[in-house]
Amino acid sequence: MIPIVLASGSPRRRALLSALGIEFTVVSSGAHEVDEGADPAGIVIANARMKRDEVLQRLESPALVIAADTLVFLEDQVLSKPRDLDEARQMLRALSGRTHQVITGLALADSAQGTSCEGSETSDVTFRVLSDEEIAHFVHAVKPLDRAGAYTVDGPGSLLVERYGGCYQNVLGLPMVRLDRLLRELGYSLFEIMDGPKASFL
Repeated sequence: MIPIVLASGSPRRRALLSALGIEFTVVSSGAHEVDEGADPAGIVIANARMKRDEVLQRLESPALVIAADTLVFLEDQVLSKPRDLDEARQMLRALSGRTHQVITGLALADSAQGTSCEGSETSDVTFRVLSDEEIAHFVHAVKPLDRAGAYTVDGPGSLLVERYGGCYQNVLGLPMVRLDRLLRELGYSLFEIMDGPKASFL
């Protein structure tokens, strides 16, 4: 099996891959992410592509590179990572009681074969109505400056969401079924790559 490289420092993406018992190396990308573009899916796919290509240029041996980028979209507004805790609170107030979209772009490449593919996944997330006090408690506990939309759905974030529509893993940052479908375009499958005895449960 060709070595697998995850072009992301996200602990949630690492955890999702590790839960399948997959061995991989993390090489975080230094690519500059954008939050503007013609359409939401195009933005996250472009970011994932830049991450993939930046890591590919630094690798010294062939590898299967997996890159991802996730953003939160509230109607026509992009909610990326908040600049500070005040902006985090503002984002959560805007999301309170409303449905928004979480979109992840994926970009893969097999440098040994010179092949690549890209795709995206969209999930609907509906927040419960949150008071300013509840938002303050959440921001104090999580300090979500590294999370698009100023939230995560695991841990304390499980108190924010009333319901989901679509892939839950996508909201965590790595839609596993979409990833498997893209891998199949390159001749691989997560069912074949995973190592059952080393698998774990989140």
